[in-house]
Amino acid sequence: MTAAAEAVPVRRRRAGVRAWSFVKRHALTVYALLAIAYLMLPIAVVVLFSFNDPAGRFNYVWQGFTLDNWRRWDAPLGLRDAVIASLEIGALATIVATALGTLVAMAIVRHRFRGRGAANLLVFLPMSTPEIVLGASLLALFLQQSSTIRLGFWTIFVAHVMFVVSYVVVTVKARLIGFDRHLEEAAMDLGANEWTTFRKVTLPLIAPAMLAAGLLGFALSIDDFVITYFVAGSEQTFPVYVWGIARVSVPPQVNVVASAIFLGAIAFALANVLWQYRSARRLQGAR
Repeated sequence: MTAAAEAVPVRRRRAGVRAWSFVKRHALTVYALLAIAYLMLPIAVVVLFSFNDPAGRFNYVWQGFTLDNWRRWDAPLGLRDAVIASLEIGALATIVATALGTLVAMAIVRHRFRGRGAANLLVFLPMSTPEIVLGASLLALFLQQSSTIRLGFWTIFVAHVMFVVSYVVVTVKARLIGFDRHLEEAAMDLGANEWTTFRKVTLPLIAPAMLAAGLLGFALSIDDFVITYFVAGSEQTFPVYVWGIARVSVPPQVNVVASAIFLGAIAFALANVLWQYRSARRLQGAR
């Protein structure tokens, strides 16, 4: 009886040690899963309520399951035009900002010129400045040229390019800093000129960073409300449309469009990760 009684505390201590060891090994994993669940819960609610069949004008209470919202996603007046405007502005702003941002990043990383430090600082200003300040400043700028500039599609486009290009520069610059310049030198030693080297060596290697920057820029553009509201005039993007209609109704089609944008962004992000993974594997195989 004495030996059995003494063995009980030993077993308890061992069980406590094993439990504490398990907690130490998996605490970070559990914390990460809880953080992801916390972030994904609102998105899951948005997706779920895209299938709701509300009885009134507001899609706040679950009433029943239906697919009609997805079949008739453009039923609310003006929703289709707002979505098309957001997609067009986002695509154009992303293309232009990605091209300009890549060139700016290459200039900052690879060249020494007077004002390089100031240019590097100016790149971060749109990212650090509050959006309401940017929107008000751009509105004042456009109103000063009201005789030649009308608020609308193109003023939104200019505003989006202005703040998206900063994120592109930061993303591409991070890739260029770790870029192996010996690959370009080897290509030029083999007879390639500057354009051929850029097209066949540099561009393929920085393309994943450009794509990641483009996806980030498109997400920022299509999601922006504050700056867009200042410079939109009579033009309506999807966020401006949602803000305007939310005062009188919240149709489930808004959830449908938001869910489609989110799922599309996830698909493109996964494709980009897969592309970068395969590019890294090919590069390692070549070495």
